[in-house]
Amino acid sequence: MNKIKNIGLIAHDGCKKDMAEWVTFNAKRLSGHNLICTGTTGRMLQEVFDAQFPDLNVRVTCLKSGPLGGDQQMGALIASDNLDILIFFTDPMTMQPHDVDIKALIRLSTIANVVVACTRSTADFVISSKLFEEEYSEIRLDRESYITRTI
Repeated sequence: MNKIKNIGLIAHDGCKKDMAEWVTFNAKRLSGHNLICTGTTGRMLQEVFDAQFPDLNVRVTCLKSGPLGGDQQMGALIASDNLDILIFFTDPMTMQPHDVDIKALIRLSTIANVVVACTRSTADFVISSKLFEEEYSEIRLDRESYITRTI
């Protein structure tokens, strides 16, 4: 994992305010990294950066909206080892029509050994870790033995 991280940011509708507050509080730490978001979250966060932190010149890469394919696009980044951290503020109190996509993202992140935070507290611990600003040699799971196994 490089010093500059590829960070996925997703927030369900009921958590977008929390994500905006978290990003505002951590704008300077996030500004040196590549931020990749599902569509609605990304547009909201770009507005936060542009309005409150124009001097940081942060550019957010926006994928499609989560239910319209953004979750799968984020999953493709994870599967191709192009995402280091996933900050996904989920709303456990609201049914999500694309719940299977959400579960697949968490499962894929686990398989790929991607750092995952689904709450503000966990995200705070991740971003405040000394490893956040350093190169990190993560332990990759041996997926080859799974792929080549015989049934």
